[in-house]
Amino acid sequence: MRLTRSEAAVALFTITYIVVFTVWFLSIGNAEFIVYVVTMICLVTLIGLSARKAAYPVAMLWALSIWGLAHMAGGGVPVRGAVLYNLVLIPLVETDAYVILKYDQLVHAYGFGVTAWLLRHLLIRHFPRTAGTATALVYPVIGAMGLGSLNEMIEFTAVLMVPETNVGGYYNTALDLVFNAAGAVMAMGIAALAERRAV
Repeated sequence: MRLTRSEAAVALFTITYIVVFTVWFLSIGNAEFIVYVVTMICLVTLIGLSARKAAYPVAMLWALSIWGLAHMAGGGVPVRGAVLYNLVLIPLVETDAYVILKYDQLVHAYGFGVTAWLLRHLLIRHFPRTAGTATALVYPVIGAMGLGSLNEMIEFTAVLMVPETNVGGYYNTALDLVFNAAGAVMAMGIAALAERRAV
């Protein structure tokens, strides 16, 4: 498959940070990263294999790549004796069990907002009659939430494989799902506003 110059730039950027973080994780003996790197490689391959048929906009490819970078950095960049994922950005809510808003939660919202955007793109591309309908807004949200649940299963696999992970417990999982849904809803809200302005 031939890549355009813009697609090649995204591919090079993505491959570079995957290699850099792989070397970094290996150097610090972080076994948990293996699950994430394998997942990233599978996702990059899936996007690559479907690129021609799906005709992903370059902006979407960059958004996906940035999500991948944010995810890898979250598990690999040390901040204040912990990983970036644990960094509290704005202490909106603080309890003994959880804190809002953390880097992890922001990445979940962003990532599954991008996921909803991607699903909407695929839906409209393959079923053009859905354009401008509620279906093209609701189904991507539901799909993104489903993929968000799959992401939590992957994180659970990491917990089973490597007992000491930075995945977190029940509250973390529940908050991840909430922020996945919030990101997807916000993305489709933006899409709905863009549609109205275009009319």
